[in-house]
Amino acid sequence: MIEVTDTQKIGIGLAAFGGFFLFLGVVLLFDRGLLAIGNILFISGLAFVIGLERTFRFFFQAHKIKATVFFFGGIIVVLVGWPMVGMLVETYGFFLLFRGFFPVAINFLRRVPVIGTILNLPGISGFVARFEDTHQMV
Repeated sequence: MIEVTDTQKIGIGLAAFGGFFLFLGVVLLFDRGLLAIGNILFISGLAFVIGLERTFRFFFQAHKIKATVFFFGGIIVVLVGWPMVGMLVETYGFFLLFRGFFPVAINFLRRVPVIGTILNLPGISGFVARFEDTHQMV
């Protein structure tokens, strides 16, 4: 079994709260303050889970520079005062950054009893298959 340190537990909590604040900020009509708090908590949670050096290397790899610019640019646009545009830009950067994790997540979800059945339905399985082949995305 994988050992989880106290620092990683704190990071998981910070990232979860970050996701909650981002969700709440979107539900409450793109509230700029909640979105900013959510972004800060998510990034700090990621840094706590994988470490500062690995976080820095993750965001600033040569082939991920475009995604990093979109992600952090979206955060800056949210802070400047255009939360809806900023969240769109940030979401695009997020998908570019984390698209390598989608096939792993989808394969895991296919093994979960109820969700796996839903993902294997005829209309949904074709849509989900697009995310599994990340080499053709963008």
